Amino acid sequence: MFRDQEEEVIDDSTKHGGRLRTFPHERGNWATYVYMPYEAQEDFLDLLQLLLSHNRTYATSLTMMDEFHLSLSQNVVLRYHWINPFVQSLKEHAASFYRFFCTSDQVKVYTNQPKTRTFIGLEVTSGHSQLLELVSEIDKVMKEFDLPKFYKEPSFHISLAWCVGDMTNKLQGQCLQELQVIVNRFEDSKFLLRIHWEEIRCKSGNRVFSFPLK
Repeated sequence: MFRDQEEEVIDDSTKHGGRLRTFPHERGNWATYVYMPYEAQEDFLDLLQLLLSHNRTYATSLTMMDEFHLSLSQNVVLRYHWINPFVQSLKEHAASFYRFFCTSDQVKVYTNQPKTRTFIGLEVTSGHSQLLELVSEIDKVMKEFDLPKFYKEPSFHISLAWCVGDMTNKLQGQCLQELQVIVNRFEDSKFLLRIHWEEIRCKSGNRVFSFPLK
């Protein structure tokens, strides 16, 4: 249906901060995930800088995320000729959903599955039911293409920053408590971290598809 236009990719971790691919690149395979984008405002970035500055007393400096989002699927692999049918199915399953708010204000530490990277994130504390409904529909699409569904008990969150390796022990406990205090005391944090979700996106390789909510 579609011609494969990818060039061979050699994974060099030195070019992206020591990060390693979750799965190796293969010609014709496109790393894909579904998410909701968050456009960071100046106040949000000010809060993030406070968190990162405080974190340096406990662990290796974290690197701020290039962009912010809330994941609605795992990272999966699509063959190139699956992309358009996959996107069309996502569009159909997302068509009935309305825009909604959620609050993301609980600081939490995460690692990826192989524990090669550690993240500081803000976990969702309200709006969880709407997110679960969205994931339920996205899981139906995954099933159509024999791809893994999302986690059974997901911790919906926005990743803020990352570092290489498993730094959980250094960031949990006292550090995490102090980061939470910073969030709680930040001016207007209750309003700042109440997020209005307006669209779903799917990124497959270098292609991004958008599905506005009603």
